[in-house]
Formats: sequence, structure tokens, C-alpha cells
Amino acid sequence: MPRPQIHNNRAYFWPVLLVIVIFVTSSSQYLATPDLGLQFSGDKIAHFLIFGLVATSILRTPKFKDLSLRSMLIAALITSGYGACDEFNQSLTPTRSVEFADWLADTLGAFAAVTLYAKWKWYRRLLEWHCLIKRRGATEPSGDLLHK
Repeated sequence: MPRPQIHNNRAYFWPVLLVIVIFVTSSSQYLATPDLGLQFSGDKIAHFLIFGLVATSILRTPKFKDLSLRSMLIAALITSGYGACDEFNQSLTPTRSVEFADWLADTLGAFAAVTLYAKWKWYRRLLEWHCLIKRRGATEPSGDLLHK
């Protein structure tokens, strides 16, 4: 009888961490944002990039790693939904405001990122690199790998 597939729980670390950081940051009354001297708000760029990263990290989990259109849509829609919840959270925070444009940037960033991740191999390889960390139970290679 085949054993059920066990997903690696560590794959969910990044999406959960990003969501927690966004929640804590959104709950802050005073958020310092740099003035980049752009005609449009750098805040929208930040929303686009950060929520794109959230969507990509969701897409990288074992549940969605097949990169099917369905997986891409679900990852982007989960992120868009969280973006709406984030805007609601900001409405409860004094000195913060809700902006439809922020949610739109969140959603566009999510859809752009999952599309890039699925279709652009360079972006996918960039996020899939493996660092040289000794894993529990692994044999230590001979020599110093960092200086070879």
C-alpha cells in the first residue's frame, strides 16, 4: 500500500513569515517610507513587489509547485484576498488609511509575480538556489566548499 505524500512544512515558512511581517507593519501607526522623488507613489511599488513575493512564495509550496494555471490563479487570488484583509487591517489602525490603489497594486503584483515565476526560468532559478548548510544527518563533505 503506498504511503501518503508528506509535504515539507519548511516550505510554508516564507509565506507565513511574509504575511506576519506585513501584518505587523500594517498595524503600525507610523510607517516611514522613503521619498524616491518619483511622480507616483513609491508605496505602490512596494505593494506590487512585496505582494508579488508573497504570491511567489505561496506558489513555491508543495501544494502549488506544479505551476499549473489553476495553481497560479489560486496563489494570486489568495494573495489578493490577503491584500484586501491588509487594507481592512489598516482601516482599524489610527493614522493609517485604506486605498483601493494599494489593493490594486497588491493584486497586480501577485499576478505578475506568479506569471514570471511560471514562465521565466531565470526568475525561478534565482529563487530556487540552495545554500550550503549542513543538514541534520548529512555527511560532511571533505574540504571547504566556500573556498573551492
